[in-house]
Amino acid sequence: MSRLLITGFGPFPTVPDNPSARLARRLAAFPHLRRVLGHTPDCLVLDTRYDALHTQLAPALARGPSAVLMIGVAARRPRVCVETRAVNRVSRLFPDASGAVGCFLAFDPDGPAQRPSAAATQVRVALRRVGLDAAASRDAGRYLCNASYYRALATGRPVVFLHIPMPPRTQRPTAGGGRRRPALDLWADALIEAARVLALLGRAQR
Repeated sequence: MSRLLITGFGPFPTVPDNPSARLARRLAAFPHLRRVLGHTPDCLVLDTRYDALHTQLAPALARGPSAVLMIGVAARRPRVCVETRAVNRVSRLFPDASGAVGCFLAFDPDGPAQRPSAAATQVRVALRRVGLDAAASRDAGRYLCNASYYRALATGRPVVFLHIPMPPRTQRPTAGGGRRRPALDLWADALIEAARVLALLGRAQR
C-alpha cells in the first residue's frame, strides 16, 4: 500500500534547530492521524544540503508515495503559508548546511519554468476550516524548500509545501491567566486535516 510521505528539514546555517523537522516527526507519529489515514505515514527529515535531493528525497519519491506533505521554515513570515508553486530557479547566494551553493541558476535545465500544485487550494481551505489562518504564497524561495518542492511535484502526485514561521520561544498568557498552547502543537493538530485531504486526493488519483 502506498502511503503519505511527510518531509521536514534539518538545521542550516541560520536555523540551528529547525522546527519543520520536529513538526514532521510529531505529525507522522500522531495516533489520531494513523486512525484517520488507515496507515502510519512515512516521515523523512532531509539534510539541508543540495545533494540530499538526490541521495534522500529521490529514493523516497521512487517508492511511490500516494501524496507528499512537505514542511519548511520561513523565519520572517508571520503565519503558515501554503506554497502554490515551485520555480525552476536556484539562488547562488545562500549556502546549504555543507557550505555548498547551487551549481546552476536552473534546478533542472530541461524542466519547465514552474510547477504548480493542484492540491494547494484544497489544503489551504482545509487548514482554514480547522481554524488555521493559512495564507497562499507564490514564492517558495530559491533555496532547498523550493528545490525539493520542484522535485516532488515532478512525480505528478498530490504534493503541497507548507512554510511555517519560527515558533515563539515563550507563550503569551491567556485572558484567564493560563498559558496558550505552543504554536507547534496547534500547527500539528491543523496539519492532520491537510494530511487527510492529501491522502484522499492521492487515493482518488490511483
